Amino acid sequence: MCADLSVGEYGPAGRDRQKALTLAERREVVTHLVTVNGLPVQRACGAVGLSRATYYRPLVEWARRDAPVIAALTTLVAAKSRWSFWKCCDRLRLDGHPWNQKRLWHVYCQLRLNLPRRTKKRLPVRLRQPLVVLPQPNAVWAVDFMSDTLSGGRRFRTLNILDEGVREALAIEVDTSTMPMDTLWESISTMPATRSS
Repeated sequence: MCADLSVGEYGPAGRDRQKALTLAERREVVTHLVTVNGLPVQRACGAVGLSRATYYRPLVEWARRDAPVIAALTTLVAAKSRWSFWKCCDRLRLDGHPWNQKRLWHVYCQLRLNLPRRTKKRLPVRLRQPLVVLPQPNAVWAVDFMSDTLSGGRRFRTLNILDEGVREALAIEVDTSTMPMDTLWESISTMPATRSS
């Protein structure tokens, strides 16, 4: 058996690392090596990288073992959904719970509380009021920007000045770059001189 030591395989952009086996998967591999291949437990545990004490220790469901931690964390996060992990950890410490931050962080991640939680944005309630536009010229004007692209891919912007009362376009200024404010004010200030009611 010969290993390929080319730079492309083991370099900085090198080989893909496989995901590490979980504890339950390592136990299954050791059991398979012992029952099917006939290896001693000590050698099978050494090959997999699992200690014999861990292999013989009964597997306990983490949800059953950490039930009080789960209950305390979920009630705290339900009450204070904007709190981060460290604020929850400090609050539980002040409440007199004996758990350290490593155990709390493990349960916090198992419950997927470390992922960003989507909270509903509360917008103030506004009363809907219809816009009243008088059907006469020069009562209400509107200013609007629009943008589009030419067939060659060049972008242009238009400044539209509209008379809302008679639904008429008073002026359209076109420019290929960002329109400066003096152009906007110049267009609006010259409009009353050219527009008669």
